Amino acid sequence: MSVLVAVTDSGEGSYALAAAAEEAAMLGTDLLAMNLTLSSLDLSTLPENLSVTLIERAGRADRDPVTAVIDEIDANPDVTRLVIGIKRRSRVSKALLGSVSQRLLMTSPVSVLAVKTPA
Repeated sequence: MSVLVAVTDSGEGSYALAAAAEEAAMLGTDLLAMNLTLSSLDLSTLPENLSVTLIERAGRADRDPVTAVIDEIDANPDVTRLVIGIKRRSRVSKALLGSVSQRLLMTSPVSVLAVKTPA
């Protein structure tokens, strides 16, 4: 069993990484951190006793991040939970624009823990 976190370069991504570390520690399992940012991912804030595997996004630069995350879940059958960061959106923005987090919630083959940054 392991926890996968999709880390974006937003505040939600950083918050999701911290929440995923707590979730993995609570479950006594490993953490897979998928880097969806355009830079290197800083894992120095995570607990030293937590087993963390960094996964860099592979494939074309314009590859859909949702597909990348789902492919990673498929490649790691021990993943039992996906952690994502979300932000509050209006009804209009939900109707007109899709979001990566919304699509992951709808298509993930494993349980999803969606965390929202504190107000």
